[in-house]
Amino acid sequence: MRRKTRSCCSPSCRPPAGRRGSLSLLLAGLLLLSGCGGKEEGLRIGTALYTKDDTFISTVAQNLEGMVREAESETGRQITLFLSDSESRQSTQMDQVDRFLNRGCDVLCINLVDRTAAAVIVDKAEAEGVPLIFFNRQPVAEDIQRWDGVYYVGADARESGELQGGLVLDAWRADRETLDRNGDGVLQYVMLEGEPGHQDSLLRTEYAVKAVTDGGVEVEKLASETANWNRAQAAARTAQWLEEFGDGIEVIFANNDDMALGAIDALADTPRDRWPLIVGVDATAPALEAVAVGQLYGTVLNDSRGQARAMMDLALALWNGEDPARAVELTDGHYVWLPYRPVTLENLEEFLEA
Repeated sequence: MRRKTRSCCSPSCRPPAGRRGSLSLLLAGLLLLSGCGGKEEGLRIGTALYTKDDTFISTVAQNLEGMVREAESETGRQITLFLSDSESRQSTQMDQVDRFLNRGCDVLCINLVDRTAAAVIVDKAEAEGVPLIFFNRQPVAEDIQRWDGVYYVGADARESGELQGGLVLDAWRADRETLDRNGDGVLQYVMLEGEPGHQDSLLRTEYAVKAVTDGGVEVEKLASETANWNRAQAAARTAQWLEEFGDGIEVIFANNDDMALGAIDALADTPRDRWPLIVGVDATAPALEAVAVGQLYGTVLNDSRGQARAMMDLALALWNGEDPARAVELTDGHYVWLPYRPVTLENLEEFLEA
């Protein structure tokens, strides 16, 4: 599964001019970029983010930068990371994939804008013999199985929903009188959902509530709306719900931390004596700060560092022609699953130290 050899006279070896949709800094500056593709020139990794504005995805990218520097220091080999922002446009991401291939990248790491576009990217990578690692946004199984050079690094969204629901269930059991504001024995909630059709959004929404009801608690959904993983959209949605339901909202479920922080923003703008219990997913740095001050009851760690580590280990193994199963724990030959972990004030210090 080695990449097809390119001639050093090929114009495709020359980096193209700056383009719309890239981060302000292409991280080629990690090392000198000289000559053309080829193993002796070092490992080149092309990485596309669905959007750099997503706090979690930005954190994954930052961790990957760190892993590249660590791997370069440990191996003494040249490693160049090209990092681009697809700005939530699949057409932009497709152009970036083409540019990565033209640059002679040895491995692609793709955070899909649209999971239905995976097959086209797989075919492009396979045609050039370039291993492909999707991360965080999971393609359908058929696309992963399309070629043996395709991998996925992420976490099981169902587990994150179950753990998030478990946080709420624990809070109900520990202090039902406080959480059940109207004393009706029913938990009234609203749900801030991520991107429509996204597997993480669907599974977190379903299994967070299921974990509560499976625990014997009756629930009532007051409202559920899409906020597209976005803090500002979540703040606007929550502000509307506060006008409509007021203190009748007992719990705010958010499919990710950015949306949970948006709910906190809306509540801070409408001072009140009692806040609903708010839970998120990702355990981003701003969310951990919100847990520390008591605004966010809890979140669920989505291991950004672990995902970056797995991508780096996979990339090195594939580039060196080694068995990737020796570098990472593979499921079904294609998947690297990272575990989620619940975070509350009780165990917060552990995550702040990390």
